[in-house]
Amino acid sequence: MTIGADAVAGLPVPSGGRWMRLPRAGAVVNGAVPLVVPALLLVLWAVAADRHWMSEQVLPTPALVWDTARDLSADHLWSNLWISVQRLLLGLAAGVAAGAVLGVLMGISRRAETIFYPTFLALVQVPTLAWIPLLIMLLGLGEALKIAVIVKAVVTPVAIHTHVGVRDTDPKLVEAARALRLPPWRRFRVLTLPAALPAFMTGLRLGLAQAWTSLLAVELLASAEGIGFLMVWGRQLFQLDVVFVCIVVIGAVGLAMDWGFHRIDGWVVRWPRPAVGARPAHGLGRVGGWPLILPAALLGLWWAAAAWRWVDPAFVPSPPAVFAALRDGLADGSLPASLGASLQRSAMGLLIGASLGFLAGLALGLFRVCERLFGGTLAVLRLVAIFAWLPLLTAWAGLGETAKVAFIAIACFFPMQVATQRGVAGLSPQLAETARVLRLGWWERLRSVILPGSAPSVFAGIRLALVYAWIGTVGAEYFMASGGGIGSRMIAAQQIFRMDVVLCGMLLIGIVAAAIAWAGTRIETLSTRWRSA
Repeated sequence: MTIGADAVAGLPVPSGGRWMRLPRAGAVVNGAVPLVVPALLLVLWAVAADRHWMSEQVLPTPALVWDTARDLSADHLWSNLWISVQRLLLGLAAGVAAGAVLGVLMGISRRAETIFYPTFLALVQVPTLAWIPLLIMLLGLGEALKIAVIVKAVVTPVAIHTHVGVRDTDPKLVEAARALRLPPWRRFRVLTLPAALPAFMTGLRLGLAQAWTSLLAVELLASAEGIGFLMVWGRQLFQLDVVFVCIVVIGAVGLAMDWGFHRIDGWVVRWPRPAVGARPAHGLGRVGGWPLILPAALLGLWWAAAAWRWVDPAFVPSPPAVFAALRDGLADGSLPASLGASLQRSAMGLLIGASLGFLAGLALGLFRVCERLFGGTLAVLRLVAIFAWLPLLTAWAGLGETAKVAFIAIACFFPMQVATQRGVAGLSPQLAETARVLRLGWWERLRSVILPGSAPSVFAGIRLALVYAWIGTVGAEYFMASGGGIGSRMIAAQQIFRMDVVLCGMLLIGIVAAAIAWAGTRIETLSTRWRSA
């Protein structure tokens, strides 16, 4: 998953003033309240399985899942999990090192920022998932593929946040260091590094979440071992008890990583941290043709590699071949049709997921009893990597449009829910007191105070949901390759070694992702501009 969603989803929800209270909500305020919903779900699951509301193959009993968990624990569950963790650690180390070096370089050198940053941002617009068909063709299905996918997922957030942290070091501190004539290395160690560390840790946290999600995606798609492969194996044999066990393990690993990172972050960064991006961004100014150097060099290298056959043209087609495939796809209407199907699917999933996420976040932010009942359960479910739900979803809903739209809706739900909840719960208690003094009714409070006051957070959630809808669409079409769509087209092209079509698909996915990011930012800006009036 790209940068952004976890930037909201990974932060604690503030407990501000409560605007509305359910009748007699204070009667259920004890430590057992957060366990009510999990207990009810467990009872419902047991009753549904016992009364065969669904077949046992589709909905195994809790007892069967427990027995399977014990059997897998004694057999190959932990060995497959350890393989996944090893891949994660190796890719994380390489991605963090590369991202930190690139971020520091762009942060301390204006020329390096000018040369690398535009190209870097352009490549970032192509989601990690869209690189998988290309990487499969170039690297095969071995370990190199998994590591490359993880590195791609990690480099982006680490580099961007490190760049911002280094670039936005307090100018007064920089001036003081110059006045003291500190040597460059000492200045970097005692000033730049501590100043950039909070932003770097934010990028590391996002990178860790994206690395775990991307690893599961590539293991589901192309792997013969690992926790993702174990889920696919269980799904193919229609042993959904195995899938349930893997989902629980993946959620537990996500919870452990989240808890562990909180502890490490609190230990490493023990001073107040400003919000990333609170300082005005530095423009590139007049830099002439510097930003074009790297794209021109990469294009020249690509052209030379194809023209002189440094690599097989079947794996790396020439730029003219890619543009010819793009022209043909546009001329015969196949590319617009695929893109239209994907956008329609994305819009439907976004509408459902973002609407449900908004309502859930509103309820959790307004009513303490809702937060106590459902907040913990939703937080745990959020830590289960999104692609872990795919085997279960396809078993229950098949491979058609329903499953695809449901997957996209799940991807959009959590960013919207957390952003809305944070916006509502973080409203000033003084506003709540003013609303009570004015004796505003529920609807008037909601319309005139709560929604306008939480608008920045809500529209930030919409922007993240837009991004996740598109990523979820590409993922759904990869794993449920039917019914058309740009992702299905890329997978089909990869299977017949049509790399020109794969690269066309990557180009279109990147363009749409950039357009969505721009539109989301514009919507957020226009919808909240009254706050700066």
